[in-house]
Amino acid sequence: MIEYPMRRASLAGLLAVLAACGPSNKNVVVEDFAEGRIVDLSITEKLTGTSDFLLFSTSKKTRFLDGYIQGVITDYMDNPVQGVVVRAVASGENILEEGDARPSGFATSSFDPGVSDTNGFYRIRFSLPILANKVDIRGRLLYNPGWEQERDNLGKAYEPQTKQSQYRLYYDRKSGRMIFSEGVRKTVVAPVTSKSAAKAPALPGAEQPKPVEKAKPAGEAASGVDDLFKGFGFGQ
Repeated sequence: MIEYPMRRASLAGLLAVLAACGPSNKNVVVEDFAEGRIVDLSITEKLTGTSDFLLFSTSKKTRFLDGYIQGVITDYMDNPVQGVVVRAVASGENILEEGDARPSGFATSSFDPGVSDTNGFYRIRFSLPILANKVDIRGRLLYNPGWEQERDNLGKAYEPQTKQSQYRLYYDRKSGRMIFSEGVRKTVVAPVTSKSAAKAPALPGAEQPKPVEKAKPAGEAASGVDDLFKGFGFGQ
């Protein structure tokens, strides 16, 4: 009768230890320097292998940082564009292209491509291993990478202003600090002139693309003036 309380106390202590060792999604990020670019963060555990001992083997688990990289796609007039693909590629993912060795444990990292919705927003889902309580991933964001093939096959496509950009995603588990930085970004400017400065030398640079005019109907007069009597059936 005395052993039961002791067993219950031991079991409660074991559960407390396991709960302390398990992942916690509370306060995943304490300091967010990503400014809303990285959202919906959580920490999960995944089976990544086994550890073999002399008489037995145990499962090896790794903690992963899961979340989304989000952004928005618009045209030159700031209108949202739907259906544009954005991919995230980490350095070393393609050894022939990057020429860098893949870091230890990086093979289990994953990025799902994002596609812009009707509001132009896209979300790239990622799952990155936390090694030594840190995540430090460098790579590139590719904006609509297949636009040339799409143009050749379908005759139309969205050519991105910025084809790609460098990024670094850094996360410190102990401090809860999240940092996401991008490399040099291209910004479009258009030359404008006021009426009072019409005689001033023009600024170099191209203006914003003008919308394509619709073709005139075949039956319309060459002068561009509609036939006033076409509705009465004369000449038919």
